[in-house]
Amino acid sequence: MTEEEQGSFEKIILAGVGAITKTAETAGELLDELVKKGSLSVEQGKALNEELKHDIKKTVDSATQKVQSSAVSSFINHMDKLTPDDLARIREKLDELEKLKGE
Repeated sequence: MTEEEQGSFEKIILAGVGAITKTAETAGELLDELVKKGSLSVEQGKALNEELKHDIKKTVDSATQKVQSSAVSSFINHMDKLTPDDLARIREKLDELEKLKGE
């Protein structure tokens, strides 16, 4: 092998080693970047999840209040159809509640 061929062969070997080193560095940087982005995504996901839970609770509370209000209004509007026994049971329950609230 001539000196020129030996120099070319050496350059090819060094270029290969350099490519492997550069690939390892780039892979390490890419891995670090992916871990960083993944961590950010997890944190954003947690924050979004908390916000969604809060919004859902608020919506459920509002809907529950509307349903209860509607049920009470409907009951009051139909009280004229109650029997004397029904009215007596309601009075008893109201008396119990007033005693509990007074304590």
